[in-house]
Amino acid sequence: MSAQPIQQPKVSEREARQVAEAAREQDWRKPSFAKELFLGRLRMDLIHPHPMPPPEDAARGEAFLAKLRVFCETKIDGAQIERDAKIPDEVINGLKELGALGMKIDIKYGGLGLTQVYYNKALALVGSANPAIGALLSAHQSIGVPQPLKLFGTQEQKDAFLPRLARTDISAFLLTEPDVGSDPARLATTAVPDGDSYVMDGVKLWTTNGVVADLLVVMARVPKSQGHKGGITAFVVEADAPGITVENRNAFMGLRGLENGVTRFHQVRVPAANRIGPEGAGLKIALTTLNTGRLSLPAMCVGAGKWCLKIAREWSSVREQWGKPVAFHEAVGSKISFIAATTFALEAVLDLSSQMADEDRNDIRIEAALAKLYGSEMACLMADELVQIRGGRGFETADSLAARGERAVPAEQILRDLRINRIFEGSTEIMHLLIAREAVDAHLKVAGDIIDPDKPLSAKAKAGANAAGFYAKWLPKLVTGPGQLPRSYAEFHPAGLPDLSAHLRYAERTARKLARSTFYAMSRWQGRMETKQGFLGRIVDIGAELFAMSAACVRAELLRTTSDHGREAYQLADVFCRQSRIRTEELFNRLWTNTDDLDNKVVKGVLSGTYTWLEQGIVDPSGEGPWIAEANPGPSARENVHRPVR
Repeated sequence: MSAQPIQQPKVSEREARQVAEAAREQDWRKPSFAKELFLGRLRMDLIHPHPMPPPEDAARGEAFLAKLRVFCETKIDGAQIERDAKIPDEVINGLKELGALGMKIDIKYGGLGLTQVYYNKALALVGSANPAIGALLSAHQSIGVPQPLKLFGTQEQKDAFLPRLARTDISAFLLTEPDVGSDPARLATTAVPDGDSYVMDGVKLWTTNGVVADLLVVMARVPKSQGHKGGITAFVVEADAPGITVENRNAFMGLRGLENGVTRFHQVRVPAANRIGPEGAGLKIALTTLNTGRLSLPAMCVGAGKWCLKIAREWSSVREQWGKPVAFHEAVGSKISFIAATTFALEAVLDLSSQMADEDRNDIRIEAALAKLYGSEMACLMADELVQIRGGRGFETADSLAARGERAVPAEQILRDLRINRIFEGSTEIMHLLIAREAVDAHLKVAGDIIDPDKPLSAKAKAGANAAGFYAKWLPKLVTGPGQLPRSYAEFHPAGLPDLSAHLRYAERTARKLARSTFYAMSRWQGRMETKQGFLGRIVDIGAELFAMSAACVRAELLRTTSDHGREAYQLADVFCRQSRIRTEELFNRLWTNTDDLDNKVVKGVLSGTYTWLEQGIVDPSGEGPWIAEANPGPSARENVHRPVR
């Protein structure tokens, strides 16, 4: 019998937004530096003095990093992984023996119990040896089975699965489908209740670790029925369960060792005991997992920045042009300065966000999202600048360099490997919208009903009264603040060092300006605000720059008081803030002076065929086939390429 066409849920734009809104955390039970920033308040008391890990956590973390460094230096051959497009089994087994699968799993379950800070340092280290290994460990622990179990699992589930995940079993997270990306309301994989089990059918795409995984966390839609609330639900599924087929191992422009595949479920029986949380809570579980899970990507971006800086320094000091090292030519020197300053700031953002996550005093959902957004964008720029500094050698592969007797520097590889971070775990465009939604949450809470076309007049009147009270108190505070007082943040201007207090005063003034701009835009566009994605993206990017400036200053002051690198840290923070302020002013200019409306007109013309004449004079080397592969349920007709590592 032929397979029936998959029943893709028909979802309107409004329904999709409602699903996403229902999945996000609604309340703010803890303070948030970034949330306050978007409201025009620079709450330095939330981040300064810089929080620090307890000594015992630091000692345990440093001890593991020392072991991991030896392993990376002696057991990992990044060039071999790049050539073979595969992480050798012996490397994965070595990581298992080292305990790397359980870095974030509690000691009582056989894990290492590392803090978020040291977990990120480990990812930066192993990712510098080979980014595909960093991706494997990150997908396993940051978004794979351990994290949702830690947050939402029952004690029985933790006892059953966490010891395996800490030492032997690799996990994967399965949400995306061939026709479902950042719009999970259209999720088509189903899990139909049947006695004390669910029967799962569907196809999942881009299942990182899916090819080698032992345990999967799968998001599937449970139909609403008698006794079943239904909705998108999370399950732990054994990867070798009957009916599961890994149909393809995908290949990409970078991360060539990534074990990423297409996984088909056909009549897969999943015990009800393996359901994580209640029915319908799957998206909330996924988004909550990502709140801190997103910090793994900027961790590897920090590692990439450090490597770019090392190579730029070594190469630019020996390569001479016109009588002096290229580093001393301003055109190259400015790129090196950008790499150094940005690496310092990215590490500041990462460590600050991670330590706040460890302390659990603050709500860091926006901070983690900003770290992911900013880290992935800036790391790509740094890698691109390194390729430019290296010139033709930057474009040449490491193998080719070695073949003709030069140092095998994989600059072009790091550029390819980093590119996915702007797409992984929420693309830059989706991150802009996600952060923007959180940034305007306070406004929507008091005034959202006013601009909601479906709300009755009575609700709008009540919202109007609430909004009047809120804005009567809030708006006057945006007029003046500490940023206009010359002695504010004086502790950031110690004698003989660059004046970081001036940058914090700028950040405070600019946060108020950002809040005023957001309020003006909401007043101007009201219900159409959500369609102004260009504007919202710039608002978020300004917030990211202000967060990075604040973090860089706080880190510089920490290093001044606790290390031998205080003077150098102040220098790096100063130059970063100066570079960041230029970018911020450009973003403000583009808030109101841009081509957004014209761009929309051109897009309509492109899609209607108005400009097809512009496409003439080429050949298209693309192969035949549909733009999106069919994902009809049914038994697999492909060979199973699943290969657990033992």
